[in-house]
Amino acid sequence: MIKQFPQDESHGGEEGPRGTEERSSGRGGKSSSARKQRRWARERAAQGLYQQLMNPIPLDQLEAQFMEDAFMLRIDLELFRRILRGVEQHAAELDSAIEPHLDRPVHELDPIEHAILRLGAFELTHMLETPRAIVINEAVELAKRFGATDGHRYVNGVLDRLADHARPTEPRRRD
Repeated sequence: MIKQFPQDESHGGEEGPRGTEERSSGRGGKSSSARKQRRWARERAAQGLYQQLMNPIPLDQLEAQFMEDAFMLRIDLELFRRILRGVEQHAAELDSAIEPHLDRPVHELDPIEHAILRLGAFELTHMLETPRAIVINEAVELAKRFGATDGHRYVNGVLDRLADHARPTEPRRRD
């Protein structure tokens, strides 16, 4: 696995007033706890996707490795599994979707940025219940945390352009 986290540290910006609250089914926004669980699920999914790019193993084995960590009981396991399985199932499609928005071939991407772009592309194209602004914000935060110095800017630009094509009627930002 890649970088381990101090489990109880603040994950800066997760409870900001705009762009981080997800839609809920008619009951208003998600609670702070639910947002944290989803953010942590995305972090762990990004780790797993990175690991798969570096050293592919059967997905069940990868999940089992992650489940050895007791912290996994504190995350949104359904989201974690949905992302891992969805990205694996649609990897070629996701790479094809992001490639027109890149300045280089997919195979030349930094592996962590590639993993984060696949995660973001999956959410943009297959998880329409999550607003575009949240998908992009979460991916940018992952890139800030794990990527190269300015990798978050690259991830932001690529996913923003992809979102313009994948969700042309959805507004860019909430006002």
